[in-house]
Amino acid sequence: MEVLAAWLWNERFWFPANVTWADLERETDGYRAVHLLAALPLAACLLGLRHFFERFIAKPCAVHINIQDRGPHRVQPNAILEKVFTSITKCPDARRLEGLSKQLDWDVRKIQRWFRHQRNQDKPSTLTKFCESMWRFTFSLCIFTYGFNYLWLSPWFWDTRQCWYNYPYQPITSDIYYHYIIELAYYSSLLYSQFTDIKRKDFFMMFVHHVATVGLFVFSYINHMVRVGTLVVCLHDSADILLELAKLFNYAKYQRLCDATFIIFSVVFLITRLGIFPVWILNTTMFESWKIIGPYPSWWLFNSLLLIIQVLNIIWSYFIIRTAYKAVARGKVSKDERSDVESSSDDDVTSNNRKRILNTPSNDRNRINGHVITDQWAEE
Repeated sequence: MEVLAAWLWNERFWFPANVTWADLERETDGYRAVHLLAALPLAACLLGLRHFFERFIAKPCAVHINIQDRGPHRVQPNAILEKVFTSITKCPDARRLEGLSKQLDWDVRKIQRWFRHQRNQDKPSTLTKFCESMWRFTFSLCIFTYGFNYLWLSPWFWDTRQCWYNYPYQPITSDIYYHYIIELAYYSSLLYSQFTDIKRKDFFMMFVHHVATVGLFVFSYINHMVRVGTLVVCLHDSADILLELAKLFNYAKYQRLCDATFIIFSVVFLITRLGIFPVWILNTTMFESWKIIGPYPSWWLFNSLLLIIQVLNIIWSYFIIRTAYKAVARGKVSKDERSDVESSSDDDVTSNNRKRILNTPSNDRNRINGHVITDQWAEE
């Protein structure tokens, strides 16, 4: 264990040459990496707070605007189809459909509809999705407001080179510490809730994102890159607020507000993730810091994690652009190939008034009048 601890806390890995843990603690008024452990009990508190908020605040708000706690259509029990569904989960091929149709004396379309309903019946209701989005919207708005309030008065907000002057002997103020601990606790809670919430096709991508984000908080705090870390998290929080707000408007059926918010979200997302982040953040972490303090092992690791985040930003931006293009070109909702939920409305309405009903969990996809929003665009 002593060998492992010595390797893990090697000063030459974490800091530039001639910097020691003792120097850092002495020059920064008692800085200690173990202060990050406060995020663990706080993450548990946030999970409890989320449950309280969704039950006693978000749910009454949803009921007030007539969002009902109704889930997807329940299927008619059928032992034969249930056995087939357990073995293949997807709709059977044409040959098997014909066989089931003869065996049950059911129309093929009725069997297809049964399989769609069976897949969708365990999905959460609109009320559940509204409550989850309201929690995320409220948290993102509060933490962004808190972070932006003190960053506006910080010198490194206006001149990113201030992130590296006198590095690493930069004091961690109470504003920075609370910002870091709360954000780290929130993303740590997401790592847990991702396994308890509805599973999605982008589960692995979101898991990588959450791990990279938690890693960024931990590494940047330990090696004292907290100034640039505050810029990274505040920049990414800005689009999250708009995404969750658009979803709330969508669930409440305020379509015009939903459309306008989605457009603003798309613009803000593309500007912040493809413009400001690489030009402002990556430029200072990779080039300005190289000139001022030079590279060292944890510097490479920190920038590698930032590049992972940027790759995810590019992928999500591609999905946003593709969805917007399809919506404009077709003038209707286009199906998101990544979603594992199918529309079942084609069989339930007349051919003269047919609509696609996208009935998916908030973590997968939401219809916004010709636009498809995926929650992965919201959690960096």
